[in-house]
Amino acid sequence: MRLTVLTPSFGKQSNTPRARADELGLDLDYRTENHPKSGQDLIESISGAEAVIVGLDRIDAEVLAACPELKVVAKHGAGVDNIDLAAAAAAGVTVVNTPGANAESVADLTIGFLIMGARRIREAEDSLRDGKWGVFFGSQLSGKRLGILGFGRIGRAVAKRAAGFDLEIAAYDPFVPDDAIAEAGVEPRSLAEVVAGSDFLTLHLPGGEEPLLDAELIAALPDGAGLINAARGGLVDEAALAESLHSGRLSFAALDAFATEPPSADDPLLSTPNLIATPHIGAYSDIANANMGTWAVEDVVRVLNGEEPRFPVR
Repeated sequence: MRLTVLTPSFGKQSNTPRARADELGLDLDYRTENHPKSGQDLIESISGAEAVIVGLDRIDAEVLAACPELKVVAKHGAGVDNIDLAAAAAAGVTVVNTPGANAESVADLTIGFLIMGARRIREAEDSLRDGKWGVFFGSQLSGKRLGILGFGRIGRAVAKRAAGFDLEIAAYDPFVPDDAIAEAGVEPRSLAEVVAGSDFLTLHLPGGEEPLLDAELIAALPDGAGLINAARGGLVDEAALAESLHSGRLSFAALDAFATEPPSADDPLLSTPNLIATPHIGAYSDIANANMGTWAVEDVVRVLNGEEPRFPVR
């Protein structure tokens, strides 16, 4: 059995996925250059393959039609917005992902962003490196209000960590019942209520066609609020966010995801004050890397053996 690997992050920080593939009799075929791939480049890379593991590579109807031997697409991560699920189903291709494999890792980064933004750590460091010794008053976390948009595995992990800082926590998730949110010790609220009532707002939902946090909702954030997005860049109206940062109405934004990745060097958002930006590193930890690769490999083998995968995407 052969598995074509497109994402360069597969087994990057752990040998466990490769060792597990070897145990299961998988022959790994690495095609990780020029990631993410799309169009003809992608088709040529996976032509003839029965199984492929992808990162941000776009698997659309055209690709699926050109690769009739394909039986399974495994996402090295949770979000499958780069895969046309309807086209895959029509082509008889099983799609699997690794939900929860990177939840703890992304939650760690989110809390790091929260502390860094609230205490103005980047500003203070930049000042010190510039030969100054400034005074930077920040926000103490205890007693402040944290809003979580998206209460799946990552949102729950963030809430668990945030509780240790004595933050008041509210959450909104259109797919999670209010009683399930309440059982986790978090107050369920509507989208508008969470946004308007948050000193800090963090996003952990899948992306969609239009920004969830549009200009109107960004304007509804309290003055001095901080925004964290370690999910999908398309969730936020970036032009409206840039305007709010330039005006000083928001105290900071911390982004690990952008609408276009990588953003161009002259992207207006990158020149805004009080922006903390990282190149989509949320899943890049040792344990998350081991989990994602290993779980993907195991499900690929299940599908190729005619068995039910552990993490099918319906």
